[in-house]
Amino acid sequence: MTATINISRIAFDAEVFETFLDSRVEPSWITDARRAAFAQYQQLVNEDLDPEEFKRVDLRIFNAGKFRPATGESDASSVSTLLANETEYGGSIGHVDGQTTHANFNGEIKAKGVLFGDLQTLLTEHRELLEPYFMTQAVKPDADRFSAWHAAFWTSGTLLYVPKGVEVDLPLHSLIAHTKDGVADFGHTLIIVEDEARATLLEETTSADENISGLHVGCVELIVGKHSNLRYVQLQNWNQKTWHFAHQAGNVDSEGSLQWTVVGLGSKLSHIHQDVNLNGRASTAEVNGVTFACDRQKISYYTQQHHKAQGTHSDLLYKEVLRDESRVIWRGMIKVDEAAQQTDGYQRSDALMLSRDARCDSIPGLEIEADDVRCTHGATTGQVDEEQIFYAQSRGISENEAMHMIVEGFFQQVYDRIPIEIVRETLSRTVQSKLGIESMELV
Repeated sequence: MTATINISRIAFDAEVFETFLDSRVEPSWITDARRAAFAQYQQLVNEDLDPEEFKRVDLRIFNAGKFRPATGESDASSVSTLLANETEYGGSIGHVDGQTTHANFNGEIKAKGVLFGDLQTLLTEHRELLEPYFMTQAVKPDADRFSAWHAAFWTSGTLLYVPKGVEVDLPLHSLIAHTKDGVADFGHTLIIVEDEARATLLEETTSADENISGLHVGCVELIVGKHSNLRYVQLQNWNQKTWHFAHQAGNVDSEGSLQWTVVGLGSKLSHIHQDVNLNGRASTAEVNGVTFACDRQKISYYTQQHHKAQGTHSDLLYKEVLRDESRVIWRGMIKVDEAAQQTDGYQRSDALMLSRDARCDSIPGLEIEADDVRCTHGATTGQVDEEQIFYAQSRGISENEAMHMIVEGFFQQVYDRIPIEIVRETLSRTVQSKLGIESMELV
């Protein structure tokens, strides 16, 4: 399958771009950066996408012309039930239809010099501090047409900056929601944890109505300093009429650690490009994935664990459950530079099939230039054991409840990796909700 997309179906043309700029109130340096990114987008949209990354992702029915950037006021009332409980989180921020609707922040945390809130506001107020991080180190506009598209049209976003030596004990919460039909959202998340600092952020995406169509072209940048620790969880739960594309990257410095959990539950089609760059000596990354696809959903991941320095360690574990006619694609790569001696890299993808019509493609890979390393990978795919269902039913457990128990048990290995209880509970509750909405019949 060709990686080319009909330009007229994906391009936001110059007229749309200028209309978008007219709706913005922002400093000239941000506008100038948008114009540079849009010029890159116009060039990249004429070039083929990377066939290795996109040849299994069918974008022929994707029509970007159906969507436009959101303008005007947004109403958060329809997603108010998803707003964070302030007693459980140290701060929360909400973005609805491309607009930041609220931001609450614990005063004690703020007093430590932590910045948490709307991306554009904080970039404007703290340009000298924050501009060097914004789309310059982790994700760059020229990566491909999607990153350039995002860099030109990014709207609301969450920024978290933790100064050197500061530990934020309470997790923070970010919500991204769609309530209007045809909205194109370009949300951006930038997290900077300086040396010897610590923080946790849970980010959720959702649609207020199952019948509205939406587009999300997102970007996540995680910057982890020396001897610091970041836990980041993204829980993607769009409706099945939403297209979800995202470039995501984490950079980890010497002896820093990143725990990154990606949850894919919603969307019509989702494609995530996820890079973990272990830039400093003895840096570590744990990457977790939980995916539950049903109906005709297609969820795709392209992951890279890039070891660039000596003594680095990465551990990726993805768990996928599929039912109906859904499809999940995972293409993983461990890259080890010549300088990254004594690297320890691991990646594993396990898929549980609830239907014979579902399909999972797991493609692990290694590119190793060093000669003193330990890198391994694996992938498994299997059906639910019907004897387990029968055993549970013989003891008075319904088929639905038995399937629930099996799926929860399959995901438990990932849940056990997450030490923050409220984050772990949120993940489990969301998966349970998806299990409970529809009957779970084994075909």
